[in-house]
Amino acid sequence: MARPVGASEFVTSAFLSLDQLRARARELGLDAGASAAPPGPEQARLLEWLDEGHHAEMRWLERDPERRADPRRVLDGARSVVSLSMNYFVPLPEPPSDRAVGRIARYALGDDYHDVLLDKVKALAATLPDDLARYYVDTGPVLEKPRAQRAGLGWVGKHTNCVSRGDGSWWFIGDIITRAEIEPSEPHQDRCGTCTRCLDVCPTKAIRSDRPYSLDARLCISYLTIEHRGPIPRELRPLIGTWIYGCDLCLDVCPWNKFAEPTREARLQPRDALVHPPLEELLGWDQATFSRVMKGSPIKRTKRRGLLRNVCVALGNAGDRGAVPTLARTLEAEPEPLVRGHAAWALGALGGDDARAALERGRSDADPYVVEEVEAALAAL
Repeated sequence: MARPVGASEFVTSAFLSLDQLRARARELGLDAGASAAPPGPEQARLLEWLDEGHHAEMRWLERDPERRADPRRVLDGARSVVSLSMNYFVPLPEPPSDRAVGRIARYALGDDYHDVLLDKVKALAATLPDDLARYYVDTGPVLEKPRAQRAGLGWVGKHTNCVSRGDGSWWFIGDIITRAEIEPSEPHQDRCGTCTRCLDVCPTKAIRSDRPYSLDARLCISYLTIEHRGPIPRELRPLIGTWIYGCDLCLDVCPWNKFAEPTREARLQPRDALVHPPLEELLGWDQATFSRVMKGSPIKRTKRRGLLRNVCVALGNAGDRGAVPTLARTLEAEPEPLVRGHAAWALGALGGDDARAALERGRSDADPYVVEEVEAALAAL
């Protein structure tokens, strides 16, 4: 997001020390660092990653990748990039054992971080001697994680997320591109060492053991449950477990998280309805319920049909045949073919006479995709 041009003239000699920057950021509850605007080795890594197709259907990443890697192509005369971090860690209670519940990534349990962090990034940008500074939270042409490492906030771990000694893996990143000259930080060194916990825990092997520090989005549970819009590949569905929005597996096992403290930001506290939500209840949500509960939540990104698609997969993986009647009703009456198709898969995964009977009835569905899912589920039985 670009700041409006103000009345004051930008002074090209404007200089801000790193201590000044960090002090201003701390007042907003942020950690800060800075790097010089010219690109580093991350540009070559981005181009290689795109060439390999690891960005899946996120086509916006293909648009002018050189601009994404070089802030000077975003803001003429850019001298510095300010990287900002905000802790979002929240401890969670143990899930109930008497019903199947969904798992949601910690970052999505509270209000939308784009709004929460952007307010703070905007406020900091307003203190810089640059009326044209541009600020972003996950929405601009900035390679945020390599920039955060260059700015000394942490390092890009083997799971491709950022890690710090203070907040572990649980932090958001914001960026400001500015023409002001800001004292650069000392880049953070990689401290993953020989640890491979994040690689070992990934059920889909989106983080390859033979190639750490690179993630294939086509296999990532977070991508599949959020950014991917169509049917989830059948061979990957059993590996998703009960994740219905995002995935924290590679973060949960990171040993650096033992130092993480709970966030102090009230807007990031979990909403009660999103902590271990009962899967069968979610499957009954209509559009009005989804819109009401998800107002101001990042989960609205996946839309109702995407969330319920994920819920069906989670129910199939939960292994409780008590969910068969709910899934059968979904296959029969749900208006979204995408959800009906995944309900058919879940019925096939759970099995039993009632599931088979529901699938036999589903053969008369008017949508060819749903019928294809029904036949595949029957074949699996």
